[in-house]
Amino acid sequence: MEYLYQKVSYLKGLAEGLGIEEESKEGKLLLHIIDALEDFADVIDELIEDYKDLEQYVEYIDEDLTDIEDELYELDDEEDYYPYEDFDDDYFDENFDYVDFDSDDLEEEPDEE
Repeated sequence: MEYLYQKVSYLKGLAEGLGIEEESKEGKLLLHIIDALEDFADVIDELIEDYKDLEQYVEYIDEDLTDIEDELYELDDEEDYYPYEDFDDDYFDENFDYVDFDSDDLEEEPDEE
């Protein structure tokens, strides 16, 4: 970002070295263009700083969300996804229909009609 300020400073110095004054129409135009370029450099510098702050903030939010997901789902590794992966196929009967259920299903009482 510093290079923009250097270029604007160079243009200011060049205008002073050439003796460009605000008395002429062209001189007034050129000096105002240089001032506008300096304003653009200031705004771009502010935008870059704001972008860096926003990027850091989003990174913090992402880390917090990851922590919340880990706490909520408590899934530390793949064993939670595939609990039967460690067993050999010899333990399972191909002709039997296996049903997966949660321990919460055992605690529920059947509906009385």
